[in-house]
Amino acid sequence: MTTTPVGPLTDELTADFYHYESLLPDEERKILLKARTLLREQVRPLVNENWAKGEFPRELITLFRDSGLAGLPYEGYGEHRPTVSNLLSGMLAMEMARTDASVSTFFGVHNGLAMYSIFSGGDQEQRDRWLPQMAAMDRIGAFAMTEPLGGSDVAGGMRTTARREGDTWVLNGAKKWIGNATFADLVVVWARDVDDNHVKGFVVEKGTPGFDPVKIEHKVAFRIVENAEITLTDVRVPEANRLQRIDSFRDVAEILRATRAGVAWQALGVMIGAYELALDYARERRQFGRPIGGFQLVQDLLVRSLGDITASWGMLVQLARLQDAGIFRDEHSALAKAFVTARMREVVARSREIFGGNGILLDHDIARFFVDAEAIYSFEGTREMNTLIVGKSITGQSAFV
Repeated sequence: MTTTPVGPLTDELTADFYHYESLLPDEERKILLKARTLLREQVRPLVNENWAKGEFPRELITLFRDSGLAGLPYEGYGEHRPTVSNLLSGMLAMEMARTDASVSTFFGVHNGLAMYSIFSGGDQEQRDRWLPQMAAMDRIGAFAMTEPLGGSDVAGGMRTTARREGDTWVLNGAKKWIGNATFADLVVVWARDVDDNHVKGFVVEKGTPGFDPVKIEHKVAFRIVENAEITLTDVRVPEANRLQRIDSFRDVAEILRATRAGVAWQALGVMIGAYELALDYARERRQFGRPIGGFQLVQDLLVRSLGDITASWGMLVQLARLQDAGIFRDEHSALAKAFVTARMREVVARSREIFGGNGILLDHDIARFFVDAEAIYSFEGTREMNTLIVGKSITGQSAFV
């Protein structure tokens, strides 16, 4: 990989203490800075009002459509040629979460979970049928795996069923916490084949009879994301919409391995966003006649947070290199997700602490980062489940119940 020597960067992040962004080739750095400008100038002004209302601003779709950021990781699809590195993809996820975790999740569900499921699990005809429109964001995707009665046991406990009738599949069951599902044009639904007991993937198109997504209300985190609970009642899907390269949950796990790494990058972005807010506040807020940033205990909170950010960023840089080298395994993404989200929890707590009472006001942004971090900590495998994946790898012994 060609890199640019460390030096002054346009719009450099104060949290990039070790200049990790300088590892990107110049062309990829330009893409990252383009995204940073878009998020700062056009996306951030939309966030707090819609977060308070618990609504997804549909204009985000137009903004991302015009940006050309979708489809970048997929060979032959998207605006950029050749495809970008996993390092840039990770930093883009970080950049979006640095602005807002809900915005990052909307984009990650569409560009990551949904598109990658089709790219990895679909045959060439299916890729060509759906991915160009998704890369252009003319059709929005969602990913429906989690169920109301199941989470970490989804591999062996999936209750949604698929029954084949000639060239049609009939799906029955329920899904929960499905981001984008209330307005998505294409939803990748995972179901267990009643004949062979294997998990298979199906692309359900908007308006299909029996497919009923209902927005989940009263969330205290990720309020911009329109998560849905989906009921599937005799949903008929053609064989042509079954992902042809998915034969078992082992194939699904390959998708989750990649997207779990994206969540770790998202956690880094939340850390950075919270740290930056706290640093700015410490410079401006005055107590006892001086900025609170001049007090030792406040500096200690900031430096500990910067250390967690720097360590997490270094881990994720190497994770991206393993992905690019094709030697990326489940335990690699599991360790990153477990470690970085735990550090995220600590950083947002310290950052909120620096704000004192103002830290519970949405006006200061930090409260949004504080509560959204809890959602990221839980999804794509809890810390405990990811710990067991890594533990099995290093000991050779499975501790799963």
